Amino acid sequence: MTELDPVIHAPTRLRIMAALAVLAEGDSLSFSRLQHMLDLTPGNLITHLRKLDEANYITSAKTKGDDGTRTSIHLTHTGRAAFESYSATVQKLLNPTPDKT
Repeated sequence: MTELDPVIHAPTRLRIMAALAVLAEGDSLSFSRLQHMLDLTPGNLITHLRKLDEANYITSAKTKGDDGTRTSIHLTHTGRAAFESYSATVQKLLNPTPDKT
C-alpha cells in the first residue's frame, strides 16, 4: 500500500494545499486571503506554510504597494505533483480494486 505524504496529510496543510491546487498554475493567494478562507490565526498559518516551504511545496513572494506589503503564496511544480500524487493515493484507498486471485 502506498503511504500518504505526512507533510500534506496534516489537516491544516491539506486544506492549504487544496486551496492552492484549484488555482491555475502560476496563480497565487494572498496570505490574508488564505488566512481568512481557512479561518486560521496568522501564527498558525505561518507555521504550516513554513513546513510546506521546507518541503518545496510552496513559495511566497512579498510585494510592496501603496497600501503596505502583500505576501503571495504560490504552489510549486513539486507541490502540485505531490498534491496530485496524494489525491491519487486517497482515491485508491477509497476505491480499491478487487484482488484478482
